[in-house]
Amino acid sequence: MIKQFFLLCSGVDQNLIKDCSNGEQNKYAGIGATVFFTAIMATIAASYALYTVFDNVYTAVFFGFVWGLLIFNLDRFIVSTIKKREKKSQELIQVLPRLFLAMIIAVVISKPLELKIFEKEINQVLLTKKNQMTLDNKNQIAQQYSPEINKLQSEITGLKEEITQKETETNSLYETYIAEAEGRKGTKIIGKGPVYKEKRQKHDAALKELAELKQLNSEKISTKEAEIASLIKQQKESETNTQPIISNFDGLMARINALNTLPWLPSFFIFLLFLAIETAPIFTKLISHKGEYDYKLENQESQVKSWIQQQVDQREKIADTDIDINTKIYDDLKSEEDLYNYKHKIATDLMKLQADTFFQNQKKIL
Repeated sequence: MIKQFFLLCSGVDQNLIKDCSNGEQNKYAGIGATVFFTAIMATIAASYALYTVFDNVYTAVFFGFVWGLLIFNLDRFIVSTIKKREKKSQELIQVLPRLFLAMIIAVVISKPLELKIFEKEINQVLLTKKNQMTLDNKNQIAQQYSPEINKLQSEITGLKEEITQKETETNSLYETYIAEAEGRKGTKIIGKGPVYKEKRQKHDAALKELAELKQLNSEKISTKEAEIASLIKQQKESETNTQPIISNFDGLMARINALNTLPWLPSFFIFLLFLAIETAPIFTKLISHKGEYDYKLENQESQVKSWIQQQVDQREKIADTDIDINTKIYDDLKSEEDLYNYKHKIATDLMKLQADTFFQNQKKIL
């Protein structure tokens, strides 16, 4: 039963192969087994590749199964259409396009399995890329908010410096009137005289202005600090909103690009393995000698070809004979006097009828 199934997979004519020797059947059963297991590997590879796209097991398995059937049908078609010829050059000509198709199939099958085999290494590459993308993303977002934040911080610094300058000025006035009272500066007269009172008034006025300036600038500073806090919050929200996009950067294309950054030799050998599996049935038929099945298939095709050629030749001869007979008949009719007189009478009656109709139409018009 298994042997019959593999023979079915090889694409051979079941009626011809069942009359062949056991060795001939085993050869084509081996070819069919290669086709079948290649389709199984294609199903697994496609299912994994599609799982990275859809993140759904059932969807991935369904479409992977469909893809496996497609590869199975293509491989079966490739193997079944290779015919043994008298010359190896003729076989090579018919094999070349099939080899090209087999190479494409090998690439399609091997790439998803490479992604699974090197999954840990690919995850490490993707993690490095995600970290770099996170840093780049933060820098890009910071560039959007930093100018405004820096501007507000500069304004806050200016307001604080203004208060500091006013405090310095007020402290200087305080030192002046104290020094006047102690007789260390100014009039150098100890006591609270008119000059002391004048300088004390200047200091008090400056102190009042300092208090008003502190209140006013404190309100401005609070407002600007609130704006800075709001901008920083918006910046953090932007970083949070864009982070899921970076976290999901592990799709099929991203994994393929990450695989390409790894050493090429292991991937190349895996590709060669699947290429060998995919092209094994083709090379088996190419290097094998003409077997019993090939002779029977050639004999069957030649019988059909001969029968078709006979039918075509017979139809051509019947057509040629019929043309000759019709030609002779019409040549004989040319000399028939009765046929001439009959057609002459019909033509005369027709022309009379046309003349009468034309006369009646003209009469109505007038």
